[in-house]
Amino acid sequence: MTNDQRNPNDEARKAQAFLTFGFRNSFVIRHSSFVICRRRKPKALRMNFTVPASLEAEVDEIMTHYPQKRSASLMVLHAVQDQFGWISREAIEWTATKLELQPINIYELVSFYPMFRQQPAGRYQIKVCRTLSCALGGSHRLHEHCCRKLGLDPKQHDLQTTQDGKFSVEFVECLAGCGTAPVMMCNDDFYEGVGVQKADEILAKCQKS
Repeated sequence: MTNDQRNPNDEARKAQAFLTFGFRNSFVIRHSSFVICRRRKPKALRMNFTVPASLEAEVDEIMTHYPQKRSASLMVLHAVQDQFGWISREAIEWTATKLELQPINIYELVSFYPMFRQQPAGRYQIKVCRTLSCALGGSHRLHEHCCRKLGLDPKQHDLQTTQDGKFSVEFVECLAGCGTAPVMMCNDDFYEGVGVQKADEILAKCQKS
C-alpha cells in the first residue's frame, strides 16, 4: 500500500496509540497528509527486566521454524508469558527488538488476543465468553456468579484478581464453543454448558488444590 492510499486518520490513530503506550525508542514524523512511526536504534531496556538465558534460547529456536521473524510473533509471546506469567511493556519492547519490529506491532497482538495478559493474574484464571451465543446462553449470569462467589466486582468486565492472588476472572471474546454455550476456561481447561452448579464445582476443585 502506498502512502497516498493510506487513511490519514488510521495512521494518526496508530501513531497516537504508539506514543500513548509510552515507548521511548520511537518517534513520529508528521507529513502534510500522513503520519509515520519510525523506530530509533534500540536502547538498553529500562527497569528490572531480565530475560533468562533459557527463554532467549527458546525464542531463538522458535524463530528458526518461520521464514520471517515476524511470523513467530504469537509463539514468542506465548513463550514470554509462560516465563513471566504476563506480558509487561518491557516484555513487549524486548519481543519487538528480538523480532526486529516496532513495539506497536507487538502491542497490537497483545491487546487483541484475549489469551495474552497485560497485568499479573491469579493462579487460576477464569475466562468467561461474552460473545453472542454465550451471552444469550447466560454468560453474564455466569460471570456475575463467579465474581460474587470470589468477592469480585461483577460489573467489571476486565481482568480482576482476588486479594489472595489465587483467582482471576474476566470476560473474553469468542472461545469457539457456540453450540454448547455458555462456555468458560479455567487456565487451559475448557468447560462447556457451564451453569451455576458446574461453576461452583470448578471453583471448589481449584480452592482445594
